[in-house]
This record gives sequence, structure tokens and C-alpha cells, in this order.
Amino acid sequence: MSDKKNIKLVIIEDDKDIRELLSYNISSLGYQVHSFSNGESGLKYLRNNKSNLVLLDLMLPGINGYDICRIIKSDPKLKNLLIIMLTAKGSEADIVKGLELGADDYIVKPFSGSVLSARIAAVLRRVKKTDSKILNFGSLKIDIGKHQVSVNNSIIDLTFSEFEILSMLAQNPGLVYTRSQIIDSIRGDNYPATDRTIDFQIVGLRKKLSTAKKYIKTIRGIGYKFNDEKD
Repeated sequence: MSDKKNIKLVIIEDDKDIRELLSYNISSLGYQVHSFSNGESGLKYLRNNKSNLVLLDLMLPGINGYDICRIIKSDPKLKNLLIIMLTAKGSEADIVKGLELGADDYIVKPFSGSVLSARIAAVLRRVKKTDSKILNFGSLKIDIGKHQVSVNNSIIDLTFSEFEILSMLAQNPGLVYTRSQIIDSIRGDNYPATDRTIDFQIVGLRKKLSTAKKYIKTIRGIGYKFNDEKD
């Protein structure tokens, strides 16, 4: 995705001034941009036009941003679409909810053009880091390139953040990571998340992994590690 002119970004934002400003700033960076004032028209476009990333406002008329995110991630044809949520709702609960639904990043308004540009580049850059590596730990299989996890040969549906956390820990078994290190590694510096956000992600991840949850160990007072030692 290094050639910006081939990257299509879709903006779904109901505020006309913000929408036009975003369109201008992003197109000036060299990306293709298509903007919509509501979720219905945005989803219709996405279903009929291959796109790379959506800048999604939460407080929209009709279908809100959370529901749009849920619809995208549950659609086999759209689920790999990158999503950056843009919103004035900056509480920890709002951030966690967005990440749980599969958002790839979360930017709290107001924000500068340079911050937006950096976040877009960072999300697109993560997609480029494909790897054919497959990690096997007993019943747990992690396919890094396909972004796929299975337990006892059954595919587990993880959010982007859950997969990033699991793959980072699994590729460095035995190493202990603080919550801040996990945030910085998967989201970059200054990401608006807290230690509790990571704890919440780990709880959800363990629940989905079922019997394979034993591989994720809590190190009290520090953080987490992946334990691949035999029981």
C-alpha cells in the first residue's frame, strides 16, 4: 500500500464542515477520497466499491458508527476493511467498545491534521507487515500472514486488537510486557488507551481462546507474557 494514489479512503461524517476539511486534507496527502454524510450511503458505497480504510464518525444520524463498524466486521466481503473511529466520545468505555467491535484505531476530536495523517499511515503500515509465519502451541495455531487463530482446529473470531496482542506475545514467548509496552507496540505512542483497556482486551481474548487461554499468563504488578512451557 505504498502508492497512495491507489489507496481509497472513505469518510463517513455528518458534519459538513468537518467532512469537507477531512476530504481536503486527506486528498492533499495523495489518497483517493470519497465522503458521505450518513451510514446508509457510506455502506452502500463500500459494498459496491473496493476500499482500503474508513474514517468513521460515531454520532451519525440513522445508523450510528458502532453499528456501522459491527456491520462491516460481520460482512465477509468487508471484514478486512480498516476502520479509524473519529469521535468526541473519548471515555475509556467508548474506546474499549470501539476496539472490541474491531476498529483499528480511535482518534478523539479535536485532532490536528498531522495526527490524522500519522494515524492513517500507521494503520496502513501495519497491514503491510504480512508474514507467512505459522505458530503452533499444542491446540493453538496462529497464522500471522492470514491473521487467523484456531484452537483444536476451530477458527476463533478475534478482533484486530486481540489478534495483535496475541501474536505479539506468542512471537516472544517468555518475555514479560507491561501494559504500556503492549499499547505502544500495537497502536504506537500516545494512543488514547489505558492499562484497564488492555486488561479488558486480555479478558475477552482469554474467553475466546477457551482451553488455550492457559498460554497467556498474568504477571502481577507488571503485565503479561506468553507461556509456551508444557504443563
